[in-house]
Amino acid sequence: MAPKFRDVDQTTPLLMDCNNNNGQCGNDIRTRIGNGTIVHIPGDIDRSAKPSPLDAQYGTTLVDPVDGRTLEHPTTNLDTLMHMLNGNLGTGILAMPDAFKNAGLYVGFFGTLAMGVICTHCMHLLVRCSHDLCRRYGRPSLSYAEVGYYALDSGPSWAQPLATSFRRLINTFLIVMQLGLCCVYYLFVAVNLRELLIYFGVQVPVLTVLGYLLIPLTLMNMVRSLKLLTPTSLTASILAIAGLAIAFLFLLQDLPHSASVRPVSSWSTLPLYFGTVMYAFEGIGVVLPLENNMANPRDFIAWNGVLNTGMTVVVCLYSAVGFYGYLKYGEQAQGSVTLNLPNDNLLAQIVRLLMAVAVLASYALQFYVPMTILAPAVTKHFRHRHCAEYGLRLVTVLLTFVLAAIIPNLGTFISLVGAVSTSTLALVFPPLIDLLTLWPHGDRPGRHWIVLKDSLIIAFGACGFFFGTAKSLATIFGTSEADPSGIH
Repeated sequence: MAPKFRDVDQTTPLLMDCNNNNGQCGNDIRTRIGNGTIVHIPGDIDRSAKPSPLDAQYGTTLVDPVDGRTLEHPTTNLDTLMHMLNGNLGTGILAMPDAFKNAGLYVGFFGTLAMGVICTHCMHLLVRCSHDLCRRYGRPSLSYAEVGYYALDSGPSWAQPLATSFRRLINTFLIVMQLGLCCVYYLFVAVNLRELLIYFGVQVPVLTVLGYLLIPLTLMNMVRSLKLLTPTSLTASILAIAGLAIAFLFLLQDLPHSASVRPVSSWSTLPLYFGTVMYAFEGIGVVLPLENNMANPRDFIAWNGVLNTGMTVVVCLYSAVGFYGYLKYGEQAQGSVTLNLPNDNLLAQIVRLLMAVAVLASYALQFYVPMTILAPAVTKHFRHRHCAEYGLRLVTVLLTFVLAAIIPNLGTFISLVGAVSTSTLALVFPPLIDLLTLWPHGDRPGRHWIVLKDSLIIAFGACGFFFGTAKSLATIFGTSEADPSGIH
């Protein structure tokens, strides 16, 4: 039985509506393609644009609606690459030695490489499904939640009534993940600045530093355009790379023999490793917003495009920091490698300062995603929407302050955020969406292998979610007071 396709849903706000993409189609041209799908092609699309790779799939030469995006401030490939690095080179990379401690040296190294490849593949799946569904429904761009919605909406008849619930579920996980990242970023900056102040003889509690950080964070998060955040992303990327380069001077000095650390850890701590690594691959939430804002979106998922380039750099850095950090500090590795650096060394304090400023600048990018979800839903109830959105941003920053103040343990909370939200968003939902998007094309070559591959990734992500969440919660409630990676 042929799938039921609904007409274009113009009531669902695009992710970028509040910023760049007006989502208007102008003088639409309705065209029926494929197996009965009605596609609305905007009248102002450049017909000379390069055809989409999806044309072969539908057997037509229609221009993809992605080419009809109207952006006030489109980002260049370099802008997007900076945002991509900025969205991944945060606190997660500094927690990699702690992750390796829970897995063992060689399990951690090869496991990180494998999980990096899987996560990158899932990012490709999400963007390709977004392009496919944009074409199928005539939308210029889709958010992560809308990709999930339309995948179910065009899937099996039993799944179509669940489309709205699936969209809400994805948005919930995105908000939880991104606000969790913001809380960890906030706490990380405060902890490292406190260590810097102690070096200069100023004794202050973490809570005081968190309070002082409220002002710059509030001002930074009033920026609503992703294009305007490019300078902060560029600054954060440069500072993060500089900080990591100096940190390697400590990590590579007087390295012990690899036999001094465990090659394989116990099964009981592997879920913590999984959660921390999944937290480190935190860029899944910003993949579609970045691609939706690009001036040349097809360059994002090319074999030598922004996504592969950025993730290659990220995975290599993750593996190196985890390997050498665990080899250097062994079982003493803390929730952030900066906390292992000597407190009486000026160069170590420079590393803390550089990474703190880099993470502080990255906060706005992580904050951008939940705002694009929450702002349209909240501001529609107010007459002055811009004032309402700024009020919402202020309240949300205050919420991250409260959560950061009560987090008992940096390393374990990182693992919890990764297990609960990132594993689901990065490993479970993309292959599931791919299966649902594939469903109307049952005769696609290699369909059975695609189903098998996607099913294995879903099973892997689901196992990581359940076991990682359970272990993280048990650790938080069982050992948070005695854990050396605590921050208070």
